[in-house]
Amino acid sequence: MREQPLKEVTQLIHAIKVGLVEGSYSITNKTLDIFKYIIMSKSWQNADALMQIVRAQCKILQAALPQETVTSNIARRILKLTREEFDLLHAKVQHFADDSQASLSLHKLVTQTSESNVSVDYSVPQQGLREALLDHLQEVETELETSSENICVQAEEHIHSSEIILTLGHSRSVESFLKRAIKKRQFLTIIVAECAPACRGHNLAASLAGEKNVEIVVIPDAAIFAMMSRVNKVIIGTHSVLANGGLRAACGAYTVALAAKHYSVPVIVLAPMYKLSPLHLCEQDAFNMVGCAEDVIPYDSIPAREAKVYSPMFDYVPPELVTLFISNTGGHAPSYVYRLLTELYHPEDLEI
Repeated sequence: MREQPLKEVTQLIHAIKVGLVEGSYSITNKTLDIFKYIIMSKSWQNADALMQIVRAQCKILQAALPQETVTSNIARRILKLTREEFDLLHAKVQHFADDSQASLSLHKLVTQTSESNVSVDYSVPQQGLREALLDHLQEVETELETSSENICVQAEEHIHSSEIILTLGHSRSVESFLKRAIKKRQFLTIIVAECAPACRGHNLAASLAGEKNVEIVVIPDAAIFAMMSRVNKVIIGTHSVLANGGLRAACGAYTVALAAKHYSVPVIVLAPMYKLSPLHLCEQDAFNMVGCAEDVIPYDSIPAREAKVYSPMFDYVPPELVTLFISNTGGHAPSYVYRLLTELYHPEDLEI
């Protein structure tokens, strides 16, 4: 029997589609609230029943919002937490619980795939599972709330006085990161590519214009390559980080990354852990979204009658064009993403 969507799930889908909920952080936070409600209120009796409910609601979110990978990411976090808490409670019952209940050891990480082949009966009821999960979810909520601040505090480690920084469009993470750097460093020059046709770069420039000891330069996207030779660092945000360390970022990010590669300019990507996705690049229909082309070519113009115009929302940036990821847990090379995914998600939950 097909699981019906919860009222909270349909409300979230509607809110995202009409633009009432925007941004990866807000979507992640709302999704976490839904799964917390499921754990608290739904009448599940064991871990297996809970995981089936979480998977079913996650599939509904995936089908309705295929580009919003953060909803699936937080569902995978919930599934792994459920497995871990079940195993821990089961071990206590069997009186062979390990003294350390901290994060996964290196040995467990290495052997996790082989261990997953051993069937664990999650249909056995475990007393205290609901309370343990709610306690653990509180830690996830705290991590989510502090992720932006934990990224910002690393700004002074990567940005130095009198440097020229280039960024693209308007990312809230980048905005907070640069504001922190402006307070700690002097005489910065920030070049903002406007990211046409939405031109959200103007919003970032306006936000930074009130800061002291900083020069803001807004450039058209066509000038990115010409300006790159003067730049010390590129700092951009991303919509999601793929399993191979590549990016699904705002359209224009690939242009920036290629120009930076040509001039050997380091590309730093700000990506909190909830944006890490175990997905790979697939066909453009599933990977990308097409926005309104009215700003590119007016619908009532004569050329519009003879041409099909597409305005893609995202670019794929391969991992070899990225120098460093900065997450709320520190800096990581693109080649290290596989390890972070192993820590975040269980192998059996990569395919929901």
